Order: sequence, then C-alpha cells, then structure tokens
Amino acid sequence: MAQLPVRPASANVAAFLEKAASVPALRPSVHRPARLIFAVDATASRQPAWDRACHLQTEMFLAAAGHGGLEVQLAYYRGFREFAATPFIADGAVLARRMAGVTCQGGQTQIGRVLEHALREAGKERLHALVFVGDAVEEAVDPLCHLAGQLGVRGTPVFAFQEGHDSKVAYALKQIATLSRGAYAPFDANSPAALRDLLRAVATYAAGGHAALVRLTSPAARSLAAQLPAPSR
Repeated sequence: MAQLPVRPASANVAAFLEKAASVPALRPSVHRPARLIFAVDATASRQPAWDRACHLQTEMFLAAAGHGGLEVQLAYYRGFREFAATPFIADGAVLARRMAGVTCQGGQTQIGRVLEHALREAGKERLHALVFVGDAVEEAVDPLCHLAGQLGVRGTPVFAFQEGHDSKVAYALKQIATLSRGAYAPFDANSPAALRDLLRAVATYAAGGHAALVRLTSPAARSLAAQLPAPSR
C-alpha cells in the first residue's frame, strides 16, 4: 500500500518540537508524606474525649499540608485486651469516618501495646511521631520507659497529651515523652482548643521539622518546642 506523503511541519511547529526534545525528562517525585500514629485511649470513660478527638484530628492534616503532607494511622485500645490500628490514611475525612465507627468500652490501659506497635511500624519505614491521648496509666512505668527509650533511638518522639491533672499519670507520661525525645502536655477536657493546638503543633513538627514548629506562635507550639532536643547542626 502506498504511504501517504508526510505533511511538512510549519516553522513554528518545528521550532516547538526541537525545543521540547531538549527538555530533560521529569523524574517522578520520591517525596513521601510524614507518617504519624495517632493513638487514643478508648476505654469506657473516654467516649466524650473520643468524640472530641474525632472532630479535631483533621487539624493535623491541615497543619501538615504546607509541609509535604501527612499520613496518619489511628491506633486505640479498649475492652478486654482489644487493640486495633488502621492503615496509614492521608485524608482527614476518611479517618474521621473510621473514628466515628468506634465506641469506647471498659478496660485497662494498654499503652505498652501502643509503644510496641509503634516500634514495629518504625522498623518498616520512618515514623515521624507518635501522639498518645489519654487520662490514665494503669501499667508498670519501667517497661513503658524502656519501650519509649527504644523509640527515641529510632527517631520517633512520643507526644503524650494528658486529659486531666492526675499527678501519677503526669509522672508516667512525662517519663515516656522525655525518654523518646518527645514532649508532654496536659489539656483541659472542657477546652477543645487546647487539644486542637497541640495536634496542629505536632503535625507541623512531624511534616516540617523543628524549624517549622518554632515558627508557630501558639502557646502549645512553644511549649512543645521548648521540650524537644535542639536539632543537630
């Protein structure tokens, strides 16, 4: 079959094709969003706090959006030795729906399982932060401190946020935060803005690092930044 004659390109088209051929191929981006575990106590007394956290967790995604984004895994414990974790999720609405489907049940704290789970995740791929929100510590503190220290070695700081002001709980959570090279903060259950600002601050740190955190002006951000070790030069 006779071939159709090739239509000559105009001068402008020819110039465009020549210029396009000289542009180097774009390499696909290798940047990954920061990974953060959001662990919440879901025992019976925590239902109001769980509902608040459900509404506030989107603040983490919004805060991290300008620093490369965030993937959040929800982890919780409740009932008799029940512990669960979602996949890492990059959409606040999806995570909110997951949280809305969970009801709190009576049981003892399982913070050790939270820390062990975080260590396994950190062993797979970098885990930029672990956030824990709770109002009780019913486990021996020394084993928790040992696990927290291992997270610190792996570069995964624990941000321990205590609802209420129980001094024994505060002591344990402060130890966990310090040994993991993270930070501790209490918040009032009647002040959702306090937890919102804490979640914004830790998400900013996870996605943007210490430099991004210190640019925030909220008291929560300043408190967390003051506790974190200075970045190495």
